[in-house]
Amino acid sequence: MRGSLGFVAVVAFVLGPALAWLHIVPPLAGFVVFALGGLLALVAALAGIVQAVRGRGFAPGAAAALAVAAVFVFAASRGAGVPRINDYTTDVSDPPVFTHAATLPANAGRDLGYPPAFVAEQRQCCADLAPMRLAIAPSDAFVRARGVAEHMPSWTVTSADPQAGTIEAFAESALFHFKDDVVIRVRPDGGGSRIDMRSKSRDGKGDFGVNAARIRAFAAALGAAR
Repeated sequence: MRGSLGFVAVVAFVLGPALAWLHIVPPLAGFVVFALGGLLALVAALAGIVQAVRGRGFAPGAAAALAVAAVFVFAASRGAGVPRINDYTTDVSDPPVFTHAATLPANAGRDLGYPPAFVAEQRQCCADLAPMRLAIAPSDAFVRARGVAEHMPSWTVTSADPQAGTIEAFAESALFHFKDDVVIRVRPDGGGSRIDMRSKSRDGKGDFGVNAARIRAFAAALGAAR
């Protein structure tokens, strides 16, 4: 029975991502199956270890579950210390607003406002997320920011409005096809330009720090662009 549970865990652990990757189920559903497989693997692996200690041998299914459990624990550890929020911005006082994203069918009925409750948590974990400044005119900064956005891995630019100084896009994960909405805002800043960004997940309550990392990656690419 314990061996069977191990095999069930392995199947769920592999099947969840596969179904999501093939677009057979929504990303969140695939992730739930994956996570369930990981949790079952932990149970089966622990049961197998107890059985082995008692001299009853280590069932093949339990051995497979142990390998899956190790991968699951490693993947879960990536989110250690990361707050359970899924919306980050470089300006918590005046976050960029999603305009085009609000018209997409995938966002129908979703509240795309930046949650005030996230402010304190973001400040505590990610004080480095700050406005980007360029010593060039806003029109030139907009062109540069758009060029960088168009070359960011996994991004698809969906809207660019020079008059409003906003660029919107979505980023898609390779395995589960999770999509996160991105908005970039360019404004005058003295004799130069100030660029703010926001990245928000469409699914889940936490994001393992992905959105904050995306802002950092864009800031680095923008700083290196010429």
